[in-house]
Amino acid sequence: MLNRMILAPIVIAVAATASQAQQADQSQELFEVLELPQMIQIMREEGLGYGEEIGLDLFAERISPKWEDAVSQIYDADRMQAEVFAQFRASLEGDDIDSMLAFFTTEPGRTIISLEVSARRALLDEAVEEASKEASAIAIEDETERYVQVKTFVEANDLVETNVVGAMNSNYAFYMGLVDGGAMPQDLTEEQVLIDVWSQEPEIRVNTTEWVYSFLMMAYQPLSDEDLEAYIAFSKTEAGQDLNDAMFEAFDGVFENISRALGLASAEFMTQQDI
Repeated sequence: MLNRMILAPIVIAVAATASQAQQADQSQELFEVLELPQMIQIMREEGLGYGEEIGLDLFAERISPKWEDAVSQIYDADRMQAEVFAQFRASLEGDDIDSMLAFFTTEPGRTIISLEVSARRALLDEAVEEASKEASAIAIEDETERYVQVKTFVEANDLVETNVVGAMNSNYAFYMGLVDGGAMPQDLTEEQVLIDVWSQEPEIRVNTTEWVYSFLMMAYQPLSDEDLEAYIAFSKTEAGQDLNDAMFEAFDGVFENISRALGLASAEFMTQQDI
């Protein structure tokens, strides 16, 4: 009896470790199946473009090579991928990853992921982005059947609200980076920063809604109604909702850190110019 009492916790511990290792492997597989490394690389390219916009504001006529280097380091793809995956895996702990893999390793899941990545990459082209927005606006105005389907998908995943919150948190992080970097008045309070960020909410909501619908309408255009309905149905399951939550938790934290780093870097360059 004594030996059994001593060994039982060891057996349980080994079983728990094996289960954790299996889930870690599944999380890695799901990360790859969802093509998140490719998506992160696209987000880096988007970030470099955003950094260029900030640089034009900072330097007016010519962007400093040092600024380009700073932005490139902030949007380091390897670090972004490591941070996103770490949070993604943690957020999925205890969730039904088997069901997630079952959907996205078969059709229409595999095609859906490919279409999402292709559309996100295509939107790096400003002309494509504008055309996508125009086409989406027409579909919304006409209330086409595809728009109604996409609207159902957006609402099922709360995509507008979660993206608005994420954008506002990133704006706040950027602003606080400026404050902590000494680029803002010393008497500026956190409450004043929050008020300013909240004043941007209506514009952020309009822009976010426009982007979400233009992206999804473009990405899912080749899908049949049946395939999109299958995706909507999966999104409404517990596994689908858990995956959606994990995705936002993984990316939001990383982009808040990036925004703060951009704020700090901007403050550094701004104060150098003042000198």
